[in-house]
Amino acid sequence: MPSRRILIVDDEENIGRSLRLILEREGYGVNVCRSVAEFRTHPDAHRADAYLLDMKLPDGSGIDLLKTTRQNGASPAIMISGHGTIADAVEATRAGAFDFLEKPLSRDRVLVAVKNALEQSSLRKENERLRELVGSTTRMIGSSTAWQRAVEQASMAARSDARVLLIGESGTGKELLAAHIHGSSPFSSGPFVKVNCAAIPTELLETELFGHEKGSFTGATGTRRGKFELADNGTIFLDEVGDLHAASQAKLLRVLQEGEFHRVGGEQIIKVSVRVISATNRDLAAMVAQEKFREDLFYRLSVVPIRVPALRERPPDIRSLAEYFLEDFCARNNIKAKTLDPAVMPILETYNWPGNARELRNIIERMAILSPGEHLTRDSIPVEIRMHREAGPKSTIQEARESAEREHILRALDESGWNVSGAARALGMERTNLHKRIRALGLSREK
Repeated sequence: MPSRRILIVDDEENIGRSLRLILEREGYGVNVCRSVAEFRTHPDAHRADAYLLDMKLPDGSGIDLLKTTRQNGASPAIMISGHGTIADAVEATRAGAFDFLEKPLSRDRVLVAVKNALEQSSLRKENERLRELVGSTTRMIGSSTAWQRAVEQASMAARSDARVLLIGESGTGKELLAAHIHGSSPFSSGPFVKVNCAAIPTELLETELFGHEKGSFTGATGTRRGKFELADNGTIFLDEVGDLHAASQAKLLRVLQEGEFHRVGGEQIIKVSVRVISATNRDLAAMVAQEKFREDLFYRLSVVPIRVPALRERPPDIRSLAEYFLEDFCARNNIKAKTLDPAVMPILETYNWPGNARELRNIIERMAILSPGEHLTRDSIPVEIRMHREAGPKSTIQEARESAEREHILRALDESGWNVSGAARALGMERTNLHKRIRALGLSREK
């Protein structure tokens, strides 16, 4: 097995020489750079298994160099400093440093830090490999502008702890985007806990979210942790949050405001650090106006609203999705790989897909099951899809209304330079109402 490569960046010649001797005696391959400029031209700059970086370099900052290494790969970095402070250590940790060492460097401390960093890196890579093998990693399939825009917004939102509200029809991939946000966020090492708000009876929601103590009600034979407690240091995904009853909305608002709760029947306050992602197929802004959804809860959940496009809005993605669903079905069921006949795609691409990507997956799997050959032909397509090739009128009035409203508002916003007050005057509506429609329609300014 080749030795693990360690790259040291330190302008003090004695430090570099000492670290090289310590690490090479343990079997590591070591290279030393004296400056940021030398690092940038070094062949192992982005191929090392671990980095040791000085905080202060003659031509740059070690923190900036740390950020560069984190952007270009997942190899761990250990910061070293001659006059380190708590503030320096905090800054380095926030920037992604695995550890922080102060000079003069202890041989044992250096070796332990490098060993731990490499072990954690190996475990993370093995975990990623295993997740890929079992198919649990999220795959963002689709090249259409509408889908890529949603993915880009989700990726940007993932970098912070801001609450995200995913808005879209059932089956559009809201849970997929939620998992993508979690996996790309600072909470990715924690759990991803899913809650289907529409499937939980109102009387059970409190104990489902917050847990209960033994004996708190009939049937409570033991203590149970709720979803928020299980999601501590991770992400909780509240699917179909628009279906919450008024009483449940109030209880959810409290934990979002205070970050704490107590189990049903308990007195102990439980504090948690949880990233909240919500999803809905409803128009929450309209529900707020109708007093069917709490306005304060809406604003708490909708810090970053992201509109997830329906499948009919992204026809270029239908082929890649269909091929992926077919490949995945055959692999899961140990069936010899099947292919889609070219004549199939025009029919699939012109169908309206009211059930979105979920419906497409079901249709592809049905075709694979009922087709004896290796090729799925036009005759394999269910008759209701073929008969419905000319998109039916279902919900077209609502779609046309929303499409026209979206274009009208976007035009007014563009003409006013995205000054909401100016756009509201041009549209003849209240500024607060315009804000609500912008959020409901998932509008955002193009960068």
